[in-house]
Amino acid sequence: MPKKSDKLRLVTYCGLYCDLCSTRGRVPKQASALRDTMRREGWEFWGTSVPGFKEFWKFLDGMSTPEQACPGCRQGGGPPFCGIRKCARAKGLDLCVECKEWPCHRIEGLAAGYINLIADSQRLKRIGTAKWLKEQEARAKTGFCYCDIRCHPYTVPDK
Repeated sequence: MPKKSDKLRLVTYCGLYCDLCSTRGRVPKQASALRDTMRREGWEFWGTSVPGFKEFWKFLDGMSTPEQACPGCRQGGGPPFCGIRKCARAKGLDLCVECKEWPCHRIEGLAAGYINLIADSQRLKRIGTAKWLKEQEARAKTGFCYCDIRCHPYTVPDK
């Protein structure tokens, strides 16, 4: 039986599911399609004469693989300055929803942009990790990404 930490490999401390992020879900497919098209058209041979092409090609290769594009929060992916991750690790928590202070100001701040974060975490708490993970895996298969519903406070009009 896998350890809990193995099951949570693709779950951020705050409660997001990594494969619902476009960096792991949508972007690798698009980057891979672009790379394949460019390969068919001979870019990997003659594109080397274009300034910056070698760096671009290496970047495109990395973005084509979800694990390289972002290994996941628990494996060092995501923003290195993440206060939520630092707090959860300092408290020895697998998930923020386990904290007696949840939802704290950090989670509420993130939830302003990820509008389903708190509801998804409440559901995880209610139905358990195993069922919740199956739901998230099914959700990812639909092509849904958080960016489809994410709000950015700096882009939302005041009124």
